[in-house]
Amino acid sequence: MGNFLSVVENVNNAVNGFVWGLPMLILLVGCGILMTCLTKFFQVSHFSHWIKNTVGGIFKDDHVTAHTGKEDTQISQFQSLCTALAATIGTGNIAGVAAAIAAGGPGAIFWMWVVAFFGMMTNFSENVLGIYYRRRNERNEWCGGAMYYLSDGLGAKKGCKQIGSVLAVLFSIFCVLASFGIGNMGQINSIAVNMNSAFGVPHFVTGFILMVLAGLVIVGGLKRIAAVTERLVPFMAVIYVIGALIVCIVNIGQFGNVFASIIKGAFGFRAVGGGIVGSGIAMAVQWGMKRGVFSNEAGLGSSVMVHSSSNVREPVIQGMWGIFEVFADTMVVCTITAFSILSSGLVDLNTGKVLSEQVSTALVAEAFSTVFGKFGSAFIAVAILFFAFSTVLGWSQYGSKGFEYLFGRKNSKFYKIVFVFFVIIGATMDLTLAWDLSDTFNGMMAIPNLIGVIALSGTVMKITKNYVDRKILGKDVRPMLSAIAEVQEIHEKEVIEKIS
Repeated sequence: MGNFLSVVENVNNAVNGFVWGLPMLILLVGCGILMTCLTKFFQVSHFSHWIKNTVGGIFKDDHVTAHTGKEDTQISQFQSLCTALAATIGTGNIAGVAAAIAAGGPGAIFWMWVVAFFGMMTNFSENVLGIYYRRRNERNEWCGGAMYYLSDGLGAKKGCKQIGSVLAVLFSIFCVLASFGIGNMGQINSIAVNMNSAFGVPHFVTGFILMVLAGLVIVGGLKRIAAVTERLVPFMAVIYVIGALIVCIVNIGQFGNVFASIIKGAFGFRAVGGGIVGSGIAMAVQWGMKRGVFSNEAGLGSSVMVHSSSNVREPVIQGMWGIFEVFADTMVVCTITAFSILSSGLVDLNTGKVLSEQVSTALVAEAFSTVFGKFGSAFIAVAILFFAFSTVLGWSQYGSKGFEYLFGRKNSKFYKIVFVFFVIIGATMDLTLAWDLSDTFNGMMAIPNLIGVIALSGTVMKITKNYVDRKILGKDVRPMLSAIAEVQEIHEKEVIEKIS
């Protein structure tokens, strides 16, 4: 077994190095820059509008939070956000940030911000395309995601039918694989390690209990997952942010030095032995971007699969929830985590060297312990439990949709059973291998999705302009709501013309 895992690790390292090389990072950030420019910096120019229609709508618009009926297979906008955030706000916000600082220095946080800023519009574009190209299955459930806008959007372009279908299948395969990595084993492993460290609970016991709990929720389908995450996500996010803010406030005198260290480290100005680290900027960029994507998942095409199940009709409305998702995940939660670590004296702000022997979530736990004492490590262990378990629930839906696209809805029960079983494996496997596998599958999943988003960037631009003209500028123009509706209308016109 040891030899097998060694081979898997060697192969994974080779693939991971290729997947997360410079071309991939250029593709990832380049897509976000392209969509930002085509939508005229929508995340900045219409900041007040998307804030008012997302988080603001929770308190003012009943339609945002209203639950659908038992017979209705749709979920509310707020439920779709919570399920998506359940999958994104996970160990990446705690362990991922700590790993980025340890490997890439404080400067990695700057590049995490860059990825998030442009990633807002990548996620926006994915959700716009997801709503626009979604379709109903035989149970009248909405099915949307990269596989559908690749096959029906890219595939509809002249000479692209075959490549659209192939990319849709590849995305679905990578999605299923990624669900076992980032969405299962990596998360469960972090829970097991922290529960063992903080409370002495054996890994297998943690894995078994979580397997049972996951099975009870996941088998119930999307509406049960949404019902759980709707309650769990706001609670866990608020509690963790309050705890991290307390650490930051206690160490507020260090904030100037922390920010300076982030900026200097981002451009390779970290001094070591009187000189400048030549590879500092490369490591900061690579780890900041890798962990940024791991955290907010912009570019993976993952969260669009649950956003597409929303009861919303306007593609841009759900796109704005995608902007808020990345903003909340990285700009808020990841940033607070980073400042908690860097202001706690655990990192040399001049050289970027980690002074503690702890790594991953243990580094964050030590930062919290500087303020809360022994309670700090217990607090992080519980936070990881809620964060990571909710991520497992969200990703089970993503993998299920990918499996459904490949093998049909009736066979998705088989996927759910295997997914739940892998919870035990994740709890007992090596942490490093779990994270490396997650990075590899993330990158492989992102490639076909980003190709689709870039190829359909013109469609996103038209839909966004149409929305801005109607809803913001007050112009009397016809809405672009659904590609299926347009196809049906064209067909109806052809029938009418033939009859007449």
